[in-house]
Amino acid sequence: MVDMDWKRKMVSSDLPNNSPKLSSKLNVTIPPPFKVAVSSPISCSAPAACSAYELYLRLPELRKLWSSRDFPLWAAEPILKPALQALEISFRLVLAVCSDTRPYINHREWNRRLDSLVTNQIQLVAAIIEEDDDEKESESVTAPLGDGRSSLSLLPQLATWRKTEGIGKKILLTIDNEMRRCSKYTLGLGEQNIAGKPNLRYDAICRPNELYSLKDNPYADHIDNQENQTLYIIHQVLESWIYASGNLLNRIVSSIEEEKFEKASNDVYLLERIWKLLAEIEDLHILMDPEDFLKLKKQLQITSTGKNDAFCFRSKGLVEMMKMSKDLRQKVPAVLAVEVDPTGGPRLQEAAMKLYATKRECDKIHLLQGMQAVEAAAKSFFFAYRQLVAAMMGSAETNATASQESCDSLSQIFMEPTYFPSLDAAKTFLGEFWSHLG
Repeated sequence: MVDMDWKRKMVSSDLPNNSPKLSSKLNVTIPPPFKVAVSSPISCSAPAACSAYELYLRLPELRKLWSSRDFPLWAAEPILKPALQALEISFRLVLAVCSDTRPYINHREWNRRLDSLVTNQIQLVAAIIEEDDDEKESESVTAPLGDGRSSLSLLPQLATWRKTEGIGKKILLTIDNEMRRCSKYTLGLGEQNIAGKPNLRYDAICRPNELYSLKDNPYADHIDNQENQTLYIIHQVLESWIYASGNLLNRIVSSIEEEKFEKASNDVYLLERIWKLLAEIEDLHILMDPEDFLKLKKQLQITSTGKNDAFCFRSKGLVEMMKMSKDLRQKVPAVLAVEVDPTGGPRLQEAAMKLYATKRECDKIHLLQGMQAVEAAAKSFFFAYRQLVAAMMGSAETNATASQESCDSLSQIFMEPTYFPSLDAAKTFLGEFWSHLG
């Protein structure tokens, strides 16, 4: 039970004169949080399983491409490079699906999903570039530009090959449309570029030829299963965006520490969109043929190793991304400019309520809202992933990681209490306050 008398005084000046009187005390009862048996459900699988996952996707080689700094003075390169590489790998996925000659796959739905996936990635890339355009610190952040178009990307081939011509031309139109907001340059992938903007040096940044050299996984020669290639490419796209998000999270933390709250707010909403994109990428699995997929699972010897070992936890990058997203809660005191009360008092909650009520620092409000949006998107990802595993492998697979004492590891994540209890309590009390005025 919490005394809300001080809040009545704080906002009373903002209330209309004819507002009904509020009692001097508001008693608000907050339900206890859901109790989770495992204190930290976010942890990697066994080292052997993680190693097998990385070798299958050739992540050590991909990581060298993601992390290379060919333009060290360009501030956006650590985020934009892996994002562009994810887009380029997606072009390879389009080519692989459209080249699939199996008569029983759903080509129409595949084309719809791939169109949506590529469009959402282009929108994210354009948003990242838009943030780069707005950076005004120095000329050192300028992207590497030129006059020539890419000669190595797969997209121009997609736009001319009969089976992929429709989706290829649609992608070019999408690039043209989304890059209009970016005043300084365009991607240089063959889009019309009516404005005549300079082209990004796409080939030098993305290195499409080196990406293409990683088109085959270690099992390509001795596993006769078309879904092997599909699974491989899907997860390369996924891991590329995970790597980009890690660098984005580092930039968010740095912006908060430097009190650049508007920049941090813009980036945190980009992070939310990446979480939603990861869910969309994972959803592509549902279009894989059930029998061929389960056969591939056997061929690759993919098995659960026991408790707290969902398949997605074999991705060290995903686990780290989730931990870093969760750790944004540690930056709330810095945003609110107050220290945590060592006695457990409502100091943060009161500061949040004052921030929401006065509306004098909108950038901070946007940032805190974005942090909670990231939490919702991240938990939604793991909830959706659990349903996907059940749909692809049967519900017995989702229960294989549960024990008699607790539910499975994926359920524990989305059933955890809120990561931002002070913000949650502040909104609960504000909602209760305003509900007593009508």
